[in-house]
Amino acid sequence: MKGFDPKFSDFPDYIIRITKEIWEDRGIETLNQYYAPEIPVRTPMGVSVGNQPVIAATMATCHEFPDRQIYTEDVIWSQDESGHFLSSHRLCTTSTHLRDGLFGPATGKAFKVNVIADCAARENAIDDEWLVRDYGGIVAQLGMEPRTFAQDLIRAEGGPEKARPAFTPAMDVPGPYKSTGNGNAWGQRYADSLQRIMGADFNHILEDYDRAVMGHYPGARSVVSREEVSAFWLGLRSSFPSATFTIHHKIGMDEGNHMPPRAAIRWSLDGVHDGWGTFGRPTGAKVHVMGMCHAEFGPWGLRREWALYDEIAIWKQILMQTGEA
Repeated sequence: MKGFDPKFSDFPDYIIRITKEIWEDRGIETLNQYYAPEIPVRTPMGVSVGNQPVIAATMATCHEFPDRQIYTEDVIWSQDESGHFLSSHRLCTTSTHLRDGLFGPATGKAFKVNVIADCAARENAIDDEWLVRDYGGIVAQLGMEPRTFAQDLIRAEGGPEKARPAFTPAMDVPGPYKSTGNGNAWGQRYADSLQRIMGADFNHILEDYDRAVMGHYPGARSVVSREEVSAFWLGLRSSFPSATFTIHHKIGMDEGNHMPPRAAIRWSLDGVHDGWGTFGRPTGAKVHVMGMCHAEFGPWGLRREWALYDEIAIWKQILMQTGEA
């Protein structure tokens, strides 16, 4: 890899090793090396610019959850013509809430959630990032309810008029990564599936997914069967039936190497909370949903799916506009 330290054997090795070095090995200062000085980092809760906010947030997380472990499940990646790499890095993170912090007074409770991070890198440094953590899953396992947690967060930040807004496209910061992924057929196949689902073709899941499909979803929820996977997507789409669904980035991989064909998609729903569904009574609030998905395929269709969005960020948008915080 041109411009990367030769100690890294390939791009997945780079992503996996620097993640361990930063988190488990507590090499937080290496973010000055591995993250570009002006990197934009987008999460459903907002956008930051520069590696110093990343360092501050990392220290705060390590303080609140001192035994945090990060287990890489997959790195789905692509490279553009300029040599810019993009990894869609799926993680399982485990921690115990041992100290006071963002999630309130220490509860002593443990949690396990999924994270997907899309990181663009060149010349040995990450210079653009999109990240979704399952904050709803953390909150639920710590004994709280996501809607109530979002209310408390808004109040702690000064109420609906002063609280920090969740991410919307209007606040986005242009970054150096301009590509939209690769043209691999598995990425296109999954993109087509999501387009059909968001077009209300839920029968597509019942007919074309593996009968034993496993789904891993926000709130640290795991399900089995086409019917339960369909129920997840129906609950999301029915909350925002008129929202615009957009695919921003797609990667497909069929590399062998003991791995099945798989795909990574970054997407959004942008519109109004105008339907009954996962997020309850329609409020008319304007909502932006930042979503990321991974999928694995087998001989009988899509066999495993990971879909993440941040329930807390969605509730925060709704409650700040309805004044219910």
